[in-house]
Amino acid sequence: MNLDFSQIVPSIPYILAGLKLTILVVVCSILLGLVLAILLALMKISRSKWLVLIADFYTSIFRGTPMVLQLMIIYFGLPQIIGFEIEQFPAAVLAFGLNSGAYVSEVIRAGIQAVDKGQQEAASALGIPYRKMMSKIILPQAFKNILPALMNEFITLTKESAMVTVIGASDLMRRAYLVGGESYSYMEPLIFVAGVYYVLIMLLTLLGKAVERRLRTND
Repeated sequence: MNLDFSQIVPSIPYILAGLKLTILVVVCSILLGLVLAILLALMKISRSKWLVLIADFYTSIFRGTPMVLQLMIIYFGLPQIIGFEIEQFPAAVLAFGLNSGAYVSEVIRAGIQAVDKGQQEAASALGIPYRKMMSKIILPQAFKNILPALMNEFITLTKESAMVTVIGASDLMRRAYLVGGESYSYMEPLIFVAGVYYVLIMLLTLLGKAVERRLRTND
């Protein structure tokens, strides 16, 4: 059977309208995950065994269970405990952000530990507070070292955002599925959406390389 993309041309604006939700979910999840990842990374290098255990346990839970399961637990299961429903958008951001935080925390921890320990010792000798030392000296250097790994995580999150279709969120994937259902022809809209995701990923890749080159130039 030949593919006929002309039949989905009238539906392209409808499908692309889901791009806004996809981008919003990704951006908000990245911000939430990054804040959480920094906190978890600092806990993992803490001298407190309890903080290390809590951070490691958290990471093991989110890295040891499927993302789609986490999303469904938050959207379908959590309301059973808290007594009220969670909207699709905050549920998606919460699920992806919590999951991303677990993965990115390992990347940041490795980046922090890769920074020369002599700098921390020198900062401590000069009486620089720990918080200021981390925010002004250690973390900026760590982020330069781990930028490629961070971009890979963000690219992965962008692709995984398509999972919001399982909770009925009207993103790119959901709209492509609905268009396919109306025409009884799923391949064309799904291939179109695959192309949209491919362009997004390529733009993120180019952005990451540009930022990396800029950082190297400033060194």
